[in-house]
Amino acid sequence: MRVAVIGYGKQGLAAVKYWQKDNDVTVCDKDKNIRLPDGVEAQLGDDYLKNLDRFHLIIRSPIIHPRDIVKANSERILQKVTTVTEEFFRVCPAPIIGVTGTKGKGTTSSLIAKILEVAGKKVHLGGNIGIAPLEMLDWDIKPSDWVILELANFQLIDLRVSPKIAVCLMVAPEHLDWHQDMTEYIKAKQNLFKFQSGNDLAIFNRLNDFSTAVAEVSPALKLSYEVPLPNGLPEDKNGAYVLGDSIYMDDEKVCNINQVKLLGRHNLENVCAAIATTWDIIGHNPEIIIQAVSTFSGLPFRLELVHTVNNVDYYNDSFGTTPETAMVALQAIDKPKILILGGSDKGVEFDQLALSIKQTNVKEVIVIGKTAQKIVSALQAQGFNNITDAGKNMDTIVSTAQAKARPGDAVLLSTACASFDMFKNYIDRGEQFNDAVRNL
Repeated sequence: MRVAVIGYGKQGLAAVKYWQKDNDVTVCDKDKNIRLPDGVEAQLGDDYLKNLDRFHLIIRSPIIHPRDIVKANSERILQKVTTVTEEFFRVCPAPIIGVTGTKGKGTTSSLIAKILEVAGKKVHLGGNIGIAPLEMLDWDIKPSDWVILELANFQLIDLRVSPKIAVCLMVAPEHLDWHQDMTEYIKAKQNLFKFQSGNDLAIFNRLNDFSTAVAEVSPALKLSYEVPLPNGLPEDKNGAYVLGDSIYMDDEKVCNINQVKLLGRHNLENVCAAIATTWDIIGHNPEIIIQAVSTFSGLPFRLELVHTVNNVDYYNDSFGTTPETAMVALQAIDKPKILILGGSDKGVEFDQLALSIKQTNVKEVIVIGKTAQKIVSALQAQGFNNITDAGKNMDTIVSTAQAKARPGDAVLLSTACASFDMFKNYIDRGEQFNDAVRNL
């Protein structure tokens, strides 16, 4: 069989290894300089998407939008297109838990894995969180195991099979430079639920209209989760929810909020989603949940407490690259804050963030990167003038923050922006912050 692999990134490489065993594989990529394994043909350069009808099967890498394949060929070409995610769903011997949403996917997927591991289950965690799905087949997955996949729209947009348990977290507009509009964005996430059966389980965020709309297409049993505003009451007690200072599942108390190690209301949402997902699997055992949530400190660069120096806490939220994630981080930390803000420009506005800064005990904003002046203008429009431009390297940024902080304060790197003007990516930015803090 003639197989085309479109895009030769991480998942494209996994696709080549998987399909090369019994097929003639051609890699199609815009980059003319990629190096391919022996026995693999190439279609490289600007015309890499053309003449795909000569292949029996086409493997789309996540970054390639299906419409680009159609533009270069025809609508009927989509009948031949699949992805490594779809293939994994079809051949995986174990039940799959698929987690999607705009924010919180990595944290929730990892916490689900932690809960199941505490319960004695053998767990395989992958997807966007680091391991391409097809590579997981090398792990000798058994039918009694559980597979958790973190999945973004890039994998879901043409998915035609759904997992045993589908989870949709908070959904907000994002990646609209890749999607045609918000309707397409929602429809992509719906594919995770659309092909479930009545024996499956669909988990959704009841207080998020987009998440509710995503899960509505599923024929599976539906369970919601919700974290009402302080002193609020849950809309539905069929699922996981916060009430007062406790987390419940249905009518049963599971744990106290102060037993959760993760910071912030948004992480309570992630915890509730994980509880709703795993509750039946672990036999309704609160002790398993308590052991997991009290020891799970989250993922790197997600509101990570890096170090405390002279009674000043230093938090790394480099993973957050939007004003919305910065606002969530501000709300999660009660202490007076020195906020490091700015980076490359994604074309977003900072007006709501500026208002939130004024309302959440921020003492000083240290602006960095190309968006610095745009942020300064938004802050000054709100009457906030405690602003410092910290220069162009992380050591200077952190030392400036240290000089502004006093015992009992928190320094927060939550930039509301992408990192590419000053750093390789959010990981590089986060690692440089950690190094600078540890060198204080």
